[in-house]
Amino acid sequence: SRLEDQASALATEARNYQASSQEIPHTLWAKLILEWLSKMDCIKRGWVLVGFPVSREQAIVLQEMGVAPDHVVILDAPDTVLIERNLGKRIDPFTEEVYHITFNWPEDPDKQGILREPEGLTEKATVTRLLEYRRESHGVQSSYKKICKVINADQPTVDVLSQVMTFVHSRHRSVAPYAPHILLYGPPGCGKNLQAAMIAEKYKIVDVSSGHLLKQATAAQTKIGEAVQSYVEQGQPVPDSMVLRCLEERLSKLDCITRGWVLHGFPRDIEQATLLEEKGFLMNRVFFMDVPDDAIIERLTLRTTDPVTGERYHSVYKPAPNSEVQARCQQNPKDSLEHVENELKVYHDHVTELGKFYQAVIHINADQDPHTVFEFIESSVLNPPVKRKAS
Repeated sequence: SRLEDQASALATEARNYQASSQEIPHTLWAKLILEWLSKMDCIKRGWVLVGFPVSREQAIVLQEMGVAPDHVVILDAPDTVLIERNLGKRIDPFTEEVYHITFNWPEDPDKQGILREPEGLTEKATVTRLLEYRRESHGVQSSYKKICKVINADQPTVDVLSQVMTFVHSRHRSVAPYAPHILLYGPPGCGKNLQAAMIAEKYKIVDVSSGHLLKQATAAQTKIGEAVQSYVEQGQPVPDSMVLRCLEERLSKLDCITRGWVLHGFPRDIEQATLLEEKGFLMNRVFFMDVPDDAIIERLTLRTTDPVTGERYHSVYKPAPNSEVQARCQQNPKDSLEHVENELKVYHDHVTELGKFYQAVIHINADQDPHTVFEFIESSVLNPPVKRKAS
């Protein structure tokens, strides 16, 4: 129902998949969810996400998008109970209200007469779905093992709710020994977004992406968001002052103050770094993610996207499955060789002076497996924080 109510390009694309009886790609679902969670009501009030992810692959896609829940609740019950509950469902075709022949049967005979079985509801279909769930559920649980709780749903609803609320209102003990203020800096394509999401998930700190904040401001149609949109539409860089305003507002929120944060996308030069420090936002961890230029060029310029499915491919690491898909794949203009080389030049123009500015920089070889990179970052995060030398 949420999908039907949306008017965005992503929602339209998803509805087109549904209309043609095709499965919506994981990446498109994740983008849709990120779009929904970027709305001001979700930002201010929080959110409850149901139905996604249902597999480890989907959980990883969400994490790569920077979506990290505070709590994950898995409701479980014996298979026989779940099958009985599912087969007993009945639906009011006019209101779409759900009833059950055993647990929630209406007293009104007229209401009883109009209730219908959900389409495709058979014992075989239920068992098939249940087997698929059992295969995938462990992957979801392992993806969120530090913040996950399995609750027995084979008990009165009020008791289930009580246990869920007790868990949701609990605060996870942070495994970080201090409030981290982490900066990830590196060339385009070095893996900053993924590492930031993994750090935020592990240490329950806030993932702060300057690009994501600008998108949130635009989606919320705030004054600064409208100003940002005008620059984006004209293909011009957003002024530092606007980016800094968004960052200052986000980093001043209670969750950032109490839990800490990992920042990426800003600063990109010494002027931006100076502005950030003048606002009082000091780093106690600065990681420079080093990747050779030829590796960056290989990572980015060989990426393509299938416009039909939304799936992303890489001619070396994840080739298209066949020549037909390969022929229709398209390259993002930002992944063109010319654009990537320009971005690398900007990076090299500023990396040395930024290193001198932050002094106690931790260099990481980011040209290796993401989990190996994360393990190195993790070992450095657990050490006592560094102190800046007096200028």
